[in-house]
Amino acid sequence: MASIHKDIPLDAHPDDVWSAVRDFGAVHTRLAPGFVIDSRLDGDARIVTFANGNVAREVLVDCDESRRRLVYAIANERVSHYSASVQVIADGEARSRLIWIVDVLPNGHRALCRRPDGSGRAGRAEGPQPAGGMTASPLLDALGAEGPAKSSS
Repeated sequence: MASIHKDIPLDAHPDDVWSAVRDFGAVHTRLAPGFVIDSRLDGDARIVTFANGNVAREVLVDCDESRRRLVYAIANERVSHYSASVQVIADGEARSRLIWIVDVLPNGHRALCRRPDGSGRAGRAEGPQPAGGMTASPLLDALGAEGPAKSSS
């Protein structure tokens, strides 16, 4: 199983970051604009469209307010297992760390979370910025603003 771990420092209060993370249906406007260009709720899931055109149905597994942790999963014909958690941790009075962990099978699909060149970094797309004073730059740079790379399988 491939695992991706991102520890992203943010110049924003943890309450503001958590507010954006927990707003499950607004990932495209509040958390990762440019990386995700559209999102709509569908029952306990969200249908997300990435900047590269990929579309995924992400099922909400857990939203733990006390731990500021959100877990979602994807199951489709391309991946047999995809589970991700996003947790917000205070880093001083007004800073946060966003911990994003993804486990994916088959192993070759680790690239789904990176740019085609493997760098995991991309320039930001123009568009709305996350709410609550959170700057998108470190988050989008860490995720790769183009969205998950298209799989050739």
